[in-house]
Amino acid sequence: MTRASRRARESATLRAMPVGDHWREEKQSAFLYRVLARSEPSPAGRQLFSALADAAESQAQTWAAKAREQGEELPRFAPSSRARVVAALVTRFGGRRMRPALAAMKVRGMSFYSGPSPAVGHVMPTSREDFGHRHQSVGAGGALRAAVFGVSDGLVSNTSLILGVAGAGADPRVILLSGLAGSLAGAFSMAAGEYVSVRSQRELFEYQIGLEKAELEEYPEQETEEIALIYHARGLGLDEARALAAQLMRDPVHALDTLAREELGLDPDSLGSPWGAAVSSFLAFSLGAALPLLPYLAGAGERALVTTITLAAVALFTIGCVLSLFTGRNALWSGLRLLTIGAAAGAATWLVGRWLGVEVR
Repeated sequence: MTRASRRARESATLRAMPVGDHWREEKQSAFLYRVLARSEPSPAGRQLFSALADAAESQAQTWAAKAREQGEELPRFAPSSRARVVAALVTRFGGRRMRPALAAMKVRGMSFYSGPSPAVGHVMPTSREDFGHRHQSVGAGGALRAAVFGVSDGLVSNTSLILGVAGAGADPRVILLSGLAGSLAGAFSMAAGEYVSVRSQRELFEYQIGLEKAELEEYPEQETEEIALIYHARGLGLDEARALAAQLMRDPVHALDTLAREELGLDPDSLGSPWGAAVSSFLAFSLGAALPLLPYLAGAGERALVTTITLAAVALFTIGCVLSLFTGRNALWSGLRLLTIGAAAGAATWLVGRWLGVEVR
């Protein structure tokens, strides 16, 4: 299913929602904006979230008027239990740390927290063509980074498992069977976790973008003003921010992407495929987990354990060096750090296995 068809499906579903649900969403957003405004340390943030609270109240009044036209009676508003919990966490930890939870509650303006600090400011796009460039070219790098970490996880966990079983004095065939079982269990666990994670991100995006589409159709001027307020809070002059927001919102498809990125802090291009993420995680973990099993599969006999330790040590150091590409740290230091971590994990599990083997015997 294409992005456009998914959005059309979500938008059709949300248009069928009772008007009162849209009113409740806006009232709840206004409640959370006020909490954010009170907890935000920067003046720009306080001004932004106060303005967004006023805008949400105005939009709630629009939906309330529609409800009256349709004869729908609206109850007295009270924040949901979930909203109250999120509000308490925002008060305690601040909006920046609670950004994912706020985005899930359809709180706009989350891109305000992009970058090191709101006080430092944020590089603003100056044209529609410039918009979104900072979000591009991260997909491939992110996938490669995830693959490297998946291989590392498989290598460390299965090497540790093999060492733990070997420490208990098990027969090489038992070690091989345990390693194969650990490899499959870990790979399926990783795949399931990645699938649920990416699927959840997609469901959040589809729901939120559907709400935004319905609101963009209902009051485009107010949505444009909200984007301008976000840009203004991040350092652009108010007139310039309004002109840029108006330019970005002319194209309906592009306007939805703008709303997703700038109001909700979601990046549609980085969501990926749930099945693709699951398969890639399964393969990456399996590749790492298979390496320490090779000596046992080859029938190396008594030398299998020493060969496994040697292969794992070389692989861990190499993977650590590769990870330095993503961290910017010295490759030698990164390789030695991962090797040390892997060695500590392996030694700990070997000692536990040794202790358990003695106790059982």
